[in-house]
Amino acid sequence: MSAKRRRLPDEVRSAAVRAVVCLACTLVGLIVAVLASYAHSGALTPALMAMGLGVFGTAWCLLEILISRQIAAQRARGPHSASPMAGGRGPAALPPAQSQARTPPVRAGHPGPYPYPQTGASGGVPGPGGPGRQPRLPTA
Repeated sequence: MSAKRRRLPDEVRSAAVRAVVCLACTLVGLIVAVLASYAHSGALTPALMAMGLGVFGTAWCLLEILISRQIAAQRARGPHSASPMAGGRGPAALPPAQSQARTPPVRAGHPGPYPYPQTGASGGVPGPGGPGRQPRLPTA
């Protein structure tokens, strides 16, 4: 049973097609240059120049593939994720605009989404005693 492969994004696929076409033209230029050198023909110089441009174009297209793959991978990640595996944007994930629209607005004097107001300089969540509670001392 074969593993199901994901389809490449459109910009990566088009860059790969351009790279293959450029490589094919480079190989044709190489064959023409070899045959022109065997025949001691005057077509050797244009064939070598075409082959040099083809090598440059192929390298350019390979760089384009790498860059477009990176861009597509960044689009597939979730916003503000540190690693490629964190927060993928699947069909169930909401875009940032919709997820922000679902959060309730914070009113003045309202504690916000937490059950207790945040305390301390770091803004951390209060401990198990709750905010403003002092530990009970044992009585005699």
